[in-house]
Amino acid sequence: MTQVYNNPFPPESDRHILWHMLVERDIEAFLKGDWSMVEDDFLAEGFIGMDGSKSDNPDNWRLDFPSVTTYRDTWLKQSREMLGKVNVDTLRSGLIDATYLRDIEIKDGAAVLHKKFNGQIVADDGEIISLQWQTLYYCKMFEGRWKITGFTGYLPYPMGTRGAQPPTQIKQSPAGASQHITAGPYSPVLIVNPGQLVVISGQAAIDQTGMIVGDTIEEQTRVTMENCLKQLASAGCNFANVFKANVYLTDLAHWNIFNSIYVEFMPEPRPVRTAVQAQLLPGLLVEVEMWAVKA
Repeated sequence: MTQVYNNPFPPESDRHILWHMLVERDIEAFLKGDWSMVEDDFLAEGFIGMDGSKSDNPDNWRLDFPSVTTYRDTWLKQSREMLGKVNVDTLRSGLIDATYLRDIEIKDGAAVLHKKFNGQIVADDGEIISLQWQTLYYCKMFEGRWKITGFTGYLPYPMGTRGAQPPTQIKQSPAGASQHITAGPYSPVLIVNPGQLVVISGQAAIDQTGMIVGDTIEEQTRVTMENCLKQLASAGCNFANVFKANVYLTDLAHWNIFNSIYVEFMPEPRPVRTAVQAQLLPGLLVEVEMWAVKA
């Protein structure tokens, strides 16, 4: 079974677009050895790529990719070598499992993406190929679309903590966890790794002027989830960091419609969750509060 990509950011958002570019499109192009699939993602003018040589000492970093062309040649070589060792479906699954991109900072038309690799792939001959490094990608908005302007790559993961084991997941569902077949889109139990606790107050479909947005549960759910994401982002988190959610509905008949929209925003493993019927402020149909952990 082909592994499915799980973009953790709201559709059409800048972070969703950047994640798609640097994860899904990059992996699929790599699997085909087809540079034309990603060629337009790069801004050739001024491009610089640094090779960190998996060293946390900047004195060891080298300007191995002074142009997009030099990076392209290395990228194609790496693709050929990997495809010569690993079945394409195994390689796809391994790359998706090993890739972690949640930290994306965007300011004034520029973006920095913290892309991490932590996993391994078993080659056709049984060789264990380790994927453990991190890369900082630099992007900017150019003529209406995001472009990669450079990177500092092949840095050790984690940085400055030799011998330490990097956390593979902020949250995970323990083996054997189960729930009844009529359960909604939530996990019955989660194990949460230590970190900084982030808690947001109940969010609803209210804009910055204090006006309620939307008359239907569909409209209000989308705006509510977007407001939740804004609050999480202010603390350096997103929906992938959320481990607990409380949902308040004025009418439990809206349960199925709410869930159908909720799953569009919330990646797996989904948070543990409680949903109850409650009396909300006049005009509101739903309110959501969330607990998250910042790695």
